[in-house]
Amino acid sequence: MNSTQTVINSSDKYPSGSPFILDNDTAYHAWLEDKMDRYPQNIEDIIVEVNDPGKLTAAEYKAIHALLKKTNMAIYAGNTGDNPDKAIPDQLARQFELYIPDDNRGADDGITALRVANDEWRGEYIPYTNRSIHWHTDGYYNTLEHQINALFLHCVTPAASGGENALLDHEIIYIRLRQQNPDYIRVLMQPDVMMIPANISKDGEVIRPDRYGPVFSVSAAGDLHMRYTARTRSIEWKKSPLVDEAVALLHDYLHTDSPYIYRGTLQSGQGLISNNVLHDRSGFEEDDEHKRLLYRMRYYQRIAGT
Repeated sequence: MNSTQTVINSSDKYPSGSPFILDNDTAYHAWLEDKMDRYPQNIEDIIVEVNDPGKLTAAEYKAIHALLKKTNMAIYAGNTGDNPDKAIPDQLARQFELYIPDDNRGADDGITALRVANDEWRGEYIPYTNRSIHWHTDGYYNTLEHQINALFLHCVTPAASGGENALLDHEIIYIRLRQQNPDYIRVLMQPDVMMIPANISKDGEVIRPDRYGPVFSVSAAGDLHMRYTARTRSIEWKKSPLVDEAVALLHDYLHTDSPYIYRGTLQSGQGLISNNVLHDRSGFEEDDEHKRLLYRMRYYQRIAGT
């Protein structure tokens, strides 16, 4: 490695009781039974109708929180319509004890407006275009200290057509890989299994250096975190037959009709609350009356109590 490479290391000390540690087989099977008991198999099952996302009732909060504990995600359907007030998703996040979003390059006070912006620097990045986005988790290129653990999306206006999201709980793909071969998890937890090449501007500025890290890691609290992108230009995998097998299985599962992969298009006033689950986005088309605008907020903290 040279001086421009940053290594993201997995924690050396995992909680002894975490089900995501391969040695904890008893804890894993107990967790697995609870995880898959009545696990939702339809996107409609993770949608919660709410009146005002910024002021959830006790029942609305309870319903969303229960889904987050089960699936790491929930979709709310509010009555705010195409109101562009950024306070709506911000106030929602605060109810889940998330106060300071990641103030990344494209954000305004931590809230990123995702819209087509071909005439700005944002036009160089796919989220600011109408092109499709492959499967990924947000912030997979971040340092260990700045991993994205929670992701919120709030739809102000959808496109005229397209813009569908696919969603998958990262704990489900962990289960699939571990059941097939526990060694797949072992290799995907290696601190140098995945390398994200440097982001270098057209004028040669190094915006972000090469960054190495694991796919799966476990937090100090025992929670599972995942870094992943399906973009072949944005990743280099460690040379290993076992890594190749694990990545191929992961890729293939993401392109199945699994009932655990939810697909839908957010409409005005709707949004996603998640612990940074796997997701993609189809391409879309706009017209004069339908300009797609979503607000995105990322947090270093996981949603409280999930």
